[in-house]
Amino acid sequence: MTLVLVAALLQGCGGKEERDEGPNAEEAYAAANRALTAKNYPEAIRLYRDLTIRFPFGRHAEQAMLDMAYAEFKGGRPEAATATLDRFLRTYPTHPNVDYAWYMKGLVNYEQTMNFLETLMPGRVSDRDQQSAHQSFRDFQELIRRHPDSRYIADARQRMVFLRNIMAEYEIEVGSYYARRGAHVAALNRARYVLENYPGAPATIEALELMASSYDRLKMPELAQDTRRVLDLNYADLIDDDKRGGLLKRLWPFD
Repeated sequence: MTLVLVAALLQGCGGKEERDEGPNAEEAYAAANRALTAKNYPEAIRLYRDLTIRFPFGRHAEQAMLDMAYAEFKGGRPEAATATLDRFLRTYPTHPNVDYAWYMKGLVNYEQTMNFLETLMPGRVSDRDQQSAHQSFRDFQELIRRHPDSRYIADARQRMVFLRNIMAEYEIEVGSYYARRGAHVAALNRARYVLENYPGAPATIEALELMASSYDRLKMPELAQDTRRVLDLNYADLIDDDKRGGLLKRLWPFD
């Protein structure tokens, strides 16, 4: 009888140790935050993921998912960050910080478009960069539509202007690439696309110039003359490259 009682007590102690599996949710979140603050992104991601698995419900799990997305973004894992943000938006559509999730989605894709400035040369422009630009623009649009009072709106709007300008510039680069290879109809179509889809973008001037040049090459002098007339009437003071300013200043017209 005594042996049975001792064995039962030992089992009870063992069971208690097995149930004590580590820090509680608050402690786990604090540890993950310390890793994030220290910019140890792989460790932060691991700790946030562990927290969401061990404590799938409650405010710590909700915030941990957002913080994990940020760590993935800063740690150079944009696809993982986007997937985490999508999961957050599906799981917590009414969360107080849901506007931040939309903003972060736009920001992740926005950062990928910055590569465009490094590859802004004919034949080297990346379609992937453009896909990211379009997706970022849509994410920021969704933020504005769903949360018009969000504190991230002003920044999102400025980034959208930049993205629009980048996308227009991309079309001009591709059009110029076509023109240099004698594909003047294709170049003309790219110029038209800019005028129709990105009115007011700095690339409008280049689009009109490309259009006039393409008409010349296609032996359509009247259309070329009409295009140059539009260019002179609307942008006479900006036709000179020196007056337009540098590329980055044109793309980001903010102080």
